Amino acid sequence: QVQLVESGGDSVQPGGSLRLTCVVSGITWSRYCVGWVRQGQKNERASVARIANDGGAIYDDSVKGRFTVSQDDTKNNIYLQMTNLKPDDTSLYYCAAREGTCIGFSYRTFPHWGPGTQVTVSS
Repeated sequence: QVQLVESGGDSVQPGGSLRLTCVVSGITWSRYCVGWVRQGQKNERASVARIANDGGAIYDDSVKGRFTVSQDDTKNNIYLQMTNLKPDDTSLYYCAAREGTCIGFSYRTFPHWGPGTQVTVSS
């Protein structure tokens, strides 16, 4: 059974940094994608970044140059390093997993989700 658990959410001031961690377990697929998705105050979800198990990463335009997604050697820990945080980044951040490629699929196609971790950016 695939399980994901996020951690690292916190309250920070604009311009600050945070690193989120997603611990992944139970994946047996040979090719898969882990994505970070956020849900803001308007309750709309949006894809933030994705990383394939081969290391390929893609980003939403809103976070390019500020956020970096990575994984450790075990591939059980997926990180989202966030820098130069803005109030608009305030959201509940989820990690999610799906079998196959990261490219060309909506976050809605990800069948496995963690419970989320809250990031608040405010002065």
